[in-house]
Amino acid sequence: MKLARSVFLIGGIWGIVVLAPFYLRFEAIGRETPPAITHPEFYYGFLSVVFAWQLAFLLIAADPIRFRPMMGVAIVEKVGYVVSIAFLYAQGQVAWGDFTLGAIADLVLGSLFLVAFLSTRDVRPVHR
Repeated sequence: MKLARSVFLIGGIWGIVVLAPFYLRFEAIGRETPPAITHPEFYYGFLSVVFAWQLAFLLIAADPIRFRPMMGVAIVEKVGYVVSIAFLYAQGQVAWGDFTLGAIADLVLGSLFLVAFLSTRDVRPVHR
């Protein structure tokens, strides 16, 4: 259970640290990697949903046994991004740097989430 706590705590904190600056980088992203973003509602909507998942990871870390069913969904969140970015890279729609940075981080975290999920399978919840 300590492994699950640590993995989800690190995942949640890492995600918050990495994602928070993007709330202030909307204009800069358009300048640094044109074309400019034309639908800010999609940008901020995506960012808000992903940020909410970081809070879910922290919630799982607080009580991994109670929130174990959410670990499977957390794995899907990580794998979904990796698969999506891999397809975009294969089609030439994202640069190598975009593929490697985000995909490798999420692949590692998704793998650790799976290990945490498997490591908690025989632990029974304590009824309060």
